[in-house]
This record gives sequence, C-alpha cells and structure tokens, in this order.
Amino acid sequence: MFTISLCMIVRDEEGTLRRCLDSVKEVVDEIIIVDTGSRDHTAEIAREFTEKVYEFQWIDDFSAARNYGLERATQDYCMWLDADDVLKPEEAEKIQRLKEEMPVDVDVVMMKYAIAFDEWDRPTFTYYRERLVRNGDRCRFAGRVHEAITPFGTVKYEEIYVEHRKVKASDSNRNLRIYERMVREGEILGPRETYYYGRELYDHGRWRKAGRMLREFLRMPSGWEEDKKEACRLLAVCYYKQGHREKGLHSLLRGLAYGAPRPELCCDLGGWFLEEQMWETAVYWYEQALQAPRPEKGFCRENSRGYLPCLQLCVCWYRLGNYDKALYYHKEAGRWNPRGKEYLRNVPFFENLAYCK
Repeated sequence: MFTISLCMIVRDEEGTLRRCLDSVKEVVDEIIIVDTGSRDHTAEIAREFTEKVYEFQWIDDFSAARNYGLERATQDYCMWLDADDVLKPEEAEKIQRLKEEMPVDVDVVMMKYAIAFDEWDRPTFTYYRERLVRNGDRCRFAGRVHEAITPFGTVKYEEIYVEHRKVKASDSNRNLRIYERMVREGEILGPRETYYYGRELYDHGRWRKAGRMLREFLRMPSGWEEDKKEACRLLAVCYYKQGHREKGLHSLLRGLAYGAPRPELCCDLGGWFLEEQMWETAVYWYEQALQAPRPEKGFCRENSRGYLPCLQLCVCWYRLGNYDKALYYHKEAGRWNPRGKEYLRNVPFFENLAYCK
C-alpha cells in the first residue's frame, strides 16, 4: 500500500476548508497546508487537521506556492486539492482501494474533475487532472496561472471524481492581471500560457485581443491538440462578437483538422447552420454530436452529447415539417434531463402538438 501527502494552497477559505479536509482526511497520510495570506480563520481550521501549516508570501505565481508545499511532502505520492473541492464518500473509498491495489510502477494517476452540475446534481462538465503524482523532483507544478504538473512515466486513468463546489465568488480579474503582468515584464509566453491568456481575455469580453492570442496559439507548432480544438470554438465566438459570422464558421471548420470532432464542436456547427435556417445541415451536425463517442481526454460537456443536440433537433425537424421527429427528440431531451428548464418550457407545446395529431 502506498501513502499520500495532501498538499494544498489556501487563502481566506474558512467557509470551505473544513468540508474539504473532512472529505479526504481518511485516505491521506499527511496534510500540508500553505497559507498565502489569509485574514480569516483559515489557518486555525487547518491546524485542526494538521500541524504542517506554512505561511507563504503571495507573489502572483500559483506554481511557486504549490511547489512550496510539494517540497515538504514526505509520503510516496502527492495529491493536490483546492479548498472548495470535495470528495464524496464513495469516491474516497475508491482512492482507498486504489492505495491497496495499484501497481507499484504507476507514476501519475489522472482523476476526473467535475466543475459543473445539472438540476439532478449530475456532473455536466468534467476533465481529467493529474491528481496523484509520485513524490520526487518531477512532481512540480509549472505555470504562474492555470498551473499543472506534466504527466510522466506510467500514467493511469481512474474513474474517480473530485468535485469543485464553489460557495463564494473568486477574484475574476486575478488571472488576467497576472498574465498582463507577465507580458509587461517581457516574459515569453509558451503555447499553454498563450492559450490560457486568450481564454482569460475571452472571459472578459475582450474579443479582438482574445482572438489575436488564440490565433497566435493556433499558429504554434506545439500545444495540446485538445486545447487547439477548444481554441477554434472560442475564436469563432470572438469573430461573431465582432460581426464576422463567416470567419466564425471557418474557425469551427478548422477545428476538424485536429482529429475527430468533439460533441461541442458538432453542436457549434449545428448552431451556425441553425442560425442560417439551413435546417438539414444543422440536423446533420447535431446528429453527429449524438453519435460522437464520449471524449477520453480534454473537457467533456455532457449536455453536448445528448440534451443540447436533442433540444435543437426538435427545432430543426419542426421547421422541416416533420412533427414526429420533432416530438421524438423532445422526448429524448427529457430522457437526458427531465428537469432541464428548456425541456420543461417545451412540454406544453409538444403535448398540444401530440394532441392535435
């Protein structure tokens, strides 16, 4: 059985830290908390669980803070969490079984990160993160923002969910400030930094500059293929916001160059043709979204694989005059999410349509 050091960075997290640590304390063997400047009771709560609470002066560098904790880890593997993350009991049990059964040659364990949920509290937006990493020199984060540990050696993927459950708003401008500081100081941005800088600009509605950074990222020969697929989708929106719909379509079609289209890209293409009232072409792309396999890597938006394309297929088939298929996809949308507000809003209309038939 291997042992785990839990390493966390925190700041003003008195509202969530106890919940997080309660959920994981039984499956970790060491807890290391790095406080980056709390002014509330975060440090006191942390000391209820561990004596290893350290202060670290914040320097606009997430990796520096996380690595400060990793350097103090003494167990076989390191695990990281944010204070507003939580493990359900059944997920903690999976980690305990993993500790007992995992082959000794595994270096990195990738686990699912769930950051959005539907009306049934089911995860709707997930992706894999390097959650358990063999302790040592290679177990270090890189990147001042959107930091990550580059997987190495033998990597194992596990259907274990860490849930991100925010209870307060974070500083929405923090990451953008850090990127802009990096640029002012003359730091050369690599592919990952360029992509995420573009995303931050996108999130702040700075469409022109976001588009420029995303195009720069796409021109780079390196860069993760999944990020390039997503960059094409974001760039399309940047074009739309500037009144360039045709360029937006070209950006979406460029996404097809990076492998089999993800459900999200299929839905975006369907949406473009739906807006143009090209119903049959829209049907084609929404049906592709339904048929696309569940992505094994990168972001997975569950609604794009079922609920959303079914809703839009209702519209397309209704506009094409095929009421049977419109009703069928309405029911399929309800099967995917019976509490979906869009589905429920359509229920009276389709009940009347069925009655009239």
